[in-house]
Amino acid sequence: MSEQVAMDPTSVTDPAAASLWETFEHTPSRRQRVFMRYFTATLVDLAVLGLFVEYWEHVHADSFTIMLLAAVVLQVLLKLTIVVEHRVATFFNARPGGFNKFMRFFTAWLILFGSKFVILGALVLAFGDGISFSGPLHGVVALIVVVVVMLVVEAVLVKIYRRLG
Repeated sequence: MSEQVAMDPTSVTDPAAASLWETFEHTPSRRQRVFMRYFTATLVDLAVLGLFVEYWEHVHADSFTIMLLAAVVLQVLLKLTIVVEHRVATFFNARPGGFNKFMRFFTAWLILFGSKFVILGALVLAFGDGISFSGPLHGVVALIVVVVVMLVVEAVLVKIYRRLG
């Protein structure tokens, strides 16, 4: 009295075939790819931030929710920093001469380093004492370490993704 359901034999033996992602039969749009890129990067930032909160005394967060929101803020501000740095670099690269070459690298360093103070200020403004970075330079060194690790982990994951095919 039970009804038999025909199943694709690969769905039982192939774990990937049972995935929701395998049900999509189209190439993702540009907007879908951008969404997945930033969604994944935010989750990576959340994981890295969570590990620092758990294992390093210079990084503190009151809750998972604050870490999640901080990861979103970090992702947005880091991407904005990269956009600004690239625009300034384009400006100086379009001009000849040694001074412009120097200014290209100097302003890149200034923007990338100085942005950490802006990011720290934005986190304090958004979350108050809910998240904090302490240690040398009032926590700027701790923030820089966290951000560098986030970027390295993201780069490693991108390399792994590209090698998969």
